[in-house]
Amino acid sequence: MMNDRENAFHIVAYCCHYCAYAAADLAGVLRLRYPAEIKIVELPCTGRIDAREILLTLEHGADGVMIAGCLEGDCHFQDGNINARRRIERLKQTLSEIGMDPGRIEMYNLSSAQGNRFAEVATEMTERIIELGPSPFRTMVRIEDAVESNP
Repeated sequence: MMNDRENAFHIVAYCCHYCAYAAADLAGVLRLRYPAEIKIVELPCTGRIDAREILLTLEHGADGVMIAGCLEGDCHFQDGNINARRRIERLKQTLSEIGMDPGRIEMYNLSSAQGNRFAEVATEMTERIIELGPSPFRTMVRIEDAVESNP
């Protein structure tokens, strides 16, 4: 039997250290509310993220993935966020081709001073994922767990 914690939606937010993570921190300092479904993973730069990591995140039970980097043109690693955006767009095409809604992943650009905007996009992403429902991968993970526990 599943409990409420298992029924909750899970959204992983990969945030660059210099801007998006700082914006999330600012949202906390300002005591802004954003959904508890958002779990933040700090990265040096969104340019470090690759499609395999996002697919593994989805495969392991995340219902959605949010990638948040510096404002375009202001990346601390020159064009890391531009490269990440290209990867995300290609991955969205791939998800669509395999029959999964590409809206499960999204990239946002924020400055470190945009705590309010971080709370807004976190809420926007959560509302989108709730509308889409649980990830089909999450259902598969549970089925595999059940098969492994009952050989």
